[in-house]
Amino acid sequence: MKTRKLLTILLAIIALNGMAQVQSTTALLGSWTGKLDLGVAKLTLVFHLKQAEGFVYVTMDSPDQSMKGYPMFKDYLSDDSLAVKAERLNLSYGGRLRDGKLVGTFKQNGMSLPLVLAKGEEELKRPQTPQPPYPYETEEVTFRNERDSATLAGTLTWPVGYNPKSKKKPVVALFISGSGQENRDEEIFDHKPFLVIADYLARHGIASLRYDDRATGASKGGDLANATSEDFARDAAAGLEYLLGRKAFAKVGIIGHSEGGLIGFMLGAQKQTDFIVSLAGPGVKGDTLAASQRNRMVELYGGTGTVTTDSIRNMPEIQSVPWYRWFIDYDPTADIAATRCPVFALNGERDWQVISSLNLTAIERNLPKSKNNVTKEYPGLNHLFQHCTTGNMNEYRKIEETIAPEVLSDIAEWINGLK
Repeated sequence: MKTRKLLTILLAIIALNGMAQVQSTTALLGSWTGKLDLGVAKLTLVFHLKQAEGFVYVTMDSPDQSMKGYPMFKDYLSDDSLAVKAERLNLSYGGRLRDGKLVGTFKQNGMSLPLVLAKGEEELKRPQTPQPPYPYETEEVTFRNERDSATLAGTLTWPVGYNPKSKKKPVVALFISGSGQENRDEEIFDHKPFLVIADYLARHGIASLRYDDRATGASKGGDLANATSEDFARDAAAGLEYLLGRKAFAKVGIIGHSEGGLIGFMLGAQKQTDFIVSLAGPGVKGDTLAASQRNRMVELYGGTGTVTTDSIRNMPEIQSVPWYRWFIDYDPTADIAATRCPVFALNGERDWQVISSLNLTAIERNLPKSKNNVTKEYPGLNHLFQHCTTGNMNEYRKIEETIAPEVLSDIAEWINGLK
């Protein structure tokens, strides 16, 4: 699960509309980056000062939390000083230029910490992100979930050497992202895992379709405020129907990450897919998963986890969000047991969001016995299937690897081995 729901973040992110207008110019124009030392972790913050339409706009990024472009209101701005705030976050920063750096103080909810900002942004290496020109063809497509009035836009990637006139049809996989509104690449922490997987599959004879989640990117429509995994499953089902309608594929299956794996089993139980690759998909009831996740997070910071399923259910943020209310009551056991198509379920041993020893074990226990079904735990991998040290979320962005090569290889080999 990702940022919206099961990824516990250090700052609460609440959307605002628009950006505060400030004075028309300043010598501080540009990006300023610093590390906020929280003791248990260091959080990267970036302030952007951009000039447009006669004003300077100030926004803040928290890239370690995959948050970008949060609008800041100006209290004071000159050629050597900056004071900004975000009232709904109860957050402020004030700094003054010294020896080429903004030296100041970050405040939030009674906490006051020093924060020094240097000009520029961090340059992150993402060596696995494919770069054009690609040795395969791609096609921009849309498909429609009529019931929810959602039009989903995505990229259909054909395998290397694909010939539409050939009688041999490729297998195709529909990507389903984890929780939170994600673009078609499932972009998070400057990684693009779905793009990386799609590129690898195309180079190994497998087609794929990845799409922007409803009301995200180029996708339009679909209720978000009241949506649950059942609604998102209908979006995915529309994608499967679209691919079947193309009559260009030998098999039409699913690759789902986190909540996307859960949705894969929902559709598998309904016999709507030819195969499922579950990347860290949940295997236990939602309240159990949420409690285990929060306890593991506390343990990663040296504490003792005491969260129970009852305490999860009593949390105001759980009761106030329809997705949460649905999720904590949903038990995937029946859907997993009813899934008759081939399944490859994999998990990272250091995944603290969907704990392998709890969830992968449950999936293996409840899957129907079949020679085509495979479960695999990968030592040293986190929720994003990166090689990591602890599995803590504060490592995600720092790791250059987007997805472990052995995972890419195993996915392609398993799909190509389907009969």
